[in-house]
Amino acid sequence: MGVALVTGSSRGLGRTIARRLARDGFAVAVNGRHDDPDLKTAAEGILAEGAKAAAFAADVTDRHQVGELVDAVTALLGPVTVLVLNATGPQPDVFLSEVDWPEHLRHLDFFVRSPVLLGHAVLPGMRARGYGRIIHIDSEVADRPPPGRSAYATAKAAQIGLARSWARELAPDGITVNSVAPGFVPVERHAEVPEAEREAYLAGVPVGRLGTPEDVAAAVSFFAAKDTGFITGQRLLVDGGRALG
Repeated sequence: MGVALVTGSSRGLGRTIARRLARDGFAVAVNGRHDDPDLKTAAEGILAEGAKAAAFAADVTDRHQVGELVDAVTALLGPVTVLVLNATGPQPDVFLSEVDWPEHLRHLDFFVRSPVLLGHAVLPGMRARGYGRIIHIDSEVADRPPPGRSAYATAKAAQIGLARSWARELAPDGITVNSVAPGFVPVERHAEVPEAEREAYLAGVPVGRLGTPEDVAAAVSFFAAKDTGFITGQRLLVDGGRALG
């Protein structure tokens, strides 16, 4: 099947995506920061299911570490054929009167700088092989920004533009670039969601339930598949139909 590198995959949504791709048959490179206590256990969990995985510590907003990461993955598992851009930083609510340029840069580091650095690292190999799958994880917040999330929503909108531009430019090389945009998805299976928040969100969701990390992972699995090579430049909302309202 090939090798899938999933950034920010030691916990939460990224961990579920990594596990799904491993079940699909990919050798999975699980990524987290050097001080991440969950990184090793995330890879071990995949190995315990009989799939192939390894843990790779790297800050994916740092150019030098990104280069070392891709080299290490290639040496141990093989060349990266699927790149899932999932890494994110803290997402506090910061209202407009308090948002300054450094706050914007912190989000842009994860949603624009990191994809650019990783793209530079994996694209030569993908182009040489005439094959690759790049999948961005963005967010419905880019379309429906709540108060206090202007820096996050702006960076996500920039990521969407980046993905579409890449899709157009890389299509002749046999490389597809798509995005998955989750709606409100509690990343822990038993996460406590305040009842008022839950009811307010569900009021706009036709399917009548909150999303799960597995829902998002299924969409990533689709875009990562070998037989989806005629689908590129697309953005798939995983929101239970909320955008219809």
